[in-house]
Amino acid sequence: MAKKQLKPQILLAPVPAALISCGREGEEPNIITLAWVGVVCSDPPMVSIAVRPGRHSYDIIKETGEFVVNIPLESQAEVVDSCGRVSGRKVQKFQRFNLTPQMGALQQAPAISECPISLECRVRQILPLGAHHAFLGEVVGVQVEESICDEKGKVDMEKAPVLGYAAAGQYLGVRTLGLPIGFSLKK
Repeated sequence: MAKKQLKPQILLAPVPAALISCGREGEEPNIITLAWVGVVCSDPPMVSIAVRPGRHSYDIIKETGEFVVNIPLESQAEVVDSCGRVSGRKVQKFQRFNLTPQMGALQQAPAISECPISLECRVRQILPLGAHHAFLGEVVGVQVEESICDEKGKVDMEKAPVLGYAAAGQYLGVRTLGLPIGFSLKK
C-alpha cells in the first residue's frame, strides 16, 4: 500500500460525537459538543473529554468536578452540531434545543433525557495538554434508554444508531459504518 506523508494531525476516526452536560448550583445547566471523548480505563470505568480552557463548560466542570457524556442518535445530528455552534454564555442550550435535563447519580450535572446513553462522571484528574485540557472522569452512573437493551439488560448497539464524528467536520452514523461483523473481545 503506497502512503503519503502528511503534517501531524488528528485522523483518528470515527470517534463519538457527544453532548457533554454540566451544571452548577444556581445556574442553568450547559451543554458542549465534543468529539474528543474516549475510554481510558475499564476498572474503574473511566473516560476522558478534552475541552479548551476558554469554553464556558470548562470552568463549570473544573469547579464542580462533574460532567455527563451523552451519546446522541444519528437523528440528533442537527442538535449536536447546533449545540456546538453557540456559547452557553449567551444561550440556554437545554431550552433552545428542547432538551430535558435529567438528574441521576451526580449532584449538579444533569444527563440529557433525549440521548439514549448517558455516562455520569466525576473528575479524577485534569491534564493540561496544550490547546485542550483532558478531564479524566470516573463513570459513577449510567443511564440507558430501556428500548435499546436486550432481555438481559445489555445494550444492543443495533437498536441505538449513535452518531460519530470523523476528520474534516463530518458526522457519521452507525448505518454509515455498517453493522457489527461478529467479532468480540469475549474469551
